[in-house]
Amino acid sequence: MQRYFISSSDFIDNEVTITGDDVHHITRVMRYTIGDQIICNNDQGQAALCRISQIAENMVRADVEEWLDETVELPIHVTIAQGIPKGDKFELILQKGTELGAASFIPFQAERSVAVWDEKKIAKKMKRFEKIVKEASEQSHRNKVPVIEKSMSLKELIDKSKNYDVKVFAYEEEAKVVNHQSFGNLINKLLPNQRLMVCIGPEGGFSPKESEFLKENEFSPVRLGPRILRTETAALYVLASVSYHFEEMRCNECHQ
Repeated sequence: MQRYFISSSDFIDNEVTITGDDVHHITRVMRYTIGDQIICNNDQGQAALCRISQIAENMVRADVEEWLDETVELPIHVTIAQGIPKGDKFELILQKGTELGAASFIPFQAERSVAVWDEKKIAKKMKRFEKIVKEASEQSHRNKVPVIEKSMSLKELIDKSKNYDVKVFAYEEEAKVVNHQSFGNLINKLLPNQRLMVCIGPEGGFSPKESEFLKENEFSPVRLGPRILRTETAALYVLASVSYHFEEMRCNECHQ
């Protein structure tokens, strides 16, 4: 069943009013008609089973039939801080990262970032990014749409990280040493509801200066497996690892 994310202000007296691009999707793409059911999520992550009661040119109304007791969010809050990559790689990270459960994304300008975002085009980029995570959230039946922070410097990122419980950065040099710290070992120490920030460098990785700066500010270097991953793969490795550990392995242990 198709899911839509609607502002809480559009839920009034067990009725939801849908406007904007979702109207086109409901009427033209899905070809829903009066009487069909959809799922609507509000800003608090609550989901409601709704039945369409009215269709107009620029608006769809639906009656709330049942509030659903469900959640598919990761049990820990994972923020992906991504060094700005080339081309459309960040869009891939947003889409697949959302499907895998990321709570938020922070793009940052790293020393080795080849791409430099034009400040005049940021608003247009953000609008596209927000559409990508909204559609990915609907497709994967998320309860919440991830937050995308504005692009920032590494120093600004450090300031932003102060309210996180655990902070790490993927460092390719860590994969080459014998006594490395693996991301798997770190996951074993995480507890539900903790906040984890994972900092990932651009195509060229982190410079030695950036690595030292991160370490000085309580970020631990970790290895993401024995192979060197592309920047767009690293975030997906992290999220898949967290999902497996908390949602599959621990779940299986509970049922044994």
